[in-house]
Amino acid sequence: MRPRVSWMNQTDSRILELLNESNLILSPAVTAINLDYSRNWVSRRMSKLENADLIEKVDGSYYQITDRGRAYLEGEIEAEELEQTQ
Repeated sequence: MRPRVSWMNQTDSRILELLNESNLILSPAVTAINLDYSRNWVSRRMSKLENADLIEKVDGSYYQITDRGRAYLEGEIEAEELEQTQ
């Protein structure tokens, strides 16, 4: 089970799940279209996820999930560890 992290929301989980399940490198715009959110909202959330090292930038403006992001989805990271990243 995934830890509950105070700064994370449903969008963050959906972004991580999309990147993990698709195994693709995606832009905020493409991610937003697939999740039915605005590009600006997804871009802000992706910045937070990047700060927590759950996703990483590739080629300037695209993102992919990190091993740490996969570990979070598997419930292998404690909430306290992620609370400190924001």
